[in-house]
Amino acid sequence: MDSSTPQQPSKDVAVSDNSEQEFLVGPHGRIRELWFVVRVAWEFIKGFRKLHFVGPTICVFGSARFTEDHIYYQQAREMGCRLAEMGFTVMTGGGPGIMEAANRGAKEAGGYSIGCNIRLPHEQRGNPYLDLMVEFEHFFVRKVMLVKYSMGFVVMPGGMGTMDELFEAVTLMQTKKIKNFPVVVVGSEYYSDIMQLIDVMIARGTVSEHEKELVLFTDSIDEAMAHLRKRVVKRFGLQQQLFIPRPERNSKS
Repeated sequence: MDSSTPQQPSKDVAVSDNSEQEFLVGPHGRIRELWFVVRVAWEFIKGFRKLHFVGPTICVFGSARFTEDHIYYQQAREMGCRLAEMGFTVMTGGGPGIMEAANRGAKEAGGYSIGCNIRLPHEQRGNPYLDLMVEFEHFFVRKVMLVKYSMGFVVMPGGMGTMDELFEAVTLMQTKKIKNFPVVVVGSEYYSDIMQLIDVMIARGTVSEHEKELVLFTDSIDEAMAHLRKRVVKRFGLQQQLFIPRPERNSKS
C-alpha cells in the first residue's frame, strides 16, 4: 500500500461514500468525526498537489444543462477560446454544458483546460476537453480550489450552483478575504432579476453602492476581455501569451 494514502477506517467507524451527507445531519462519534477530517484534509492535499502549477487562471461558472446547440453554450465556448488566447488557463467545474463549452474553447485555442469535477449521482461527469481533471467528493473542498487557483471569475447563465459560486466570490471580495478579483457576469437579460435585486439591496442598505462595482454585468465578450485585461493582466503584471502551457503539460491526470 502507498504509504502516502490514508488507511481505510475500521468497520466500527463506518464511514460511507456519502460522508458529506452524513456529516451534515448532525454530530457523530468522535472517531467518526476525526476520520471525516482526515478524509477532507487528504482531499485538500490532493487538490493542492495537482493544481499548484496551473499558472494564471480564470474560472468559468455556468449550468451543466445547456446543450451544444444553445446560444449560451456557444458563448461559453467563445469565452474559453478568448481567455486561452489571452494566455490564461481556463478552469471550470469539469462537467457538461457551460463548463464543457468553456473547456472546449480553451482546448481548441491551444490553451490549458482544467476541471474540478464533483462526484454526483446525476448530471455531473467529466467532459472530454480537459487536460487535467481533479475529482472531489466534497463540495466545499472543490469550491475552495476553484477560488484559490483563480485570478478572476466569469459567470455564464446557470442555476442554483452557479448562483452559489457567484455570490460566494462576491462575498469574499466584500469581506476582503480576496481583493480585486474581477467577476464578470455574461447575460444581462438572463440575470436582469439579480441586477434588480442588487439595486433593492442597495436601496434597503444591506449592500453599499460601491459594492455594486464588484461585478460587471455584460453581454459583450469584448467588454469582458477588456475588463479582465485591465483588472488581471495589468494588475498582476502578466504578459499575454507568456503563460500558455507548453504541449508537454497537456496530459490527463
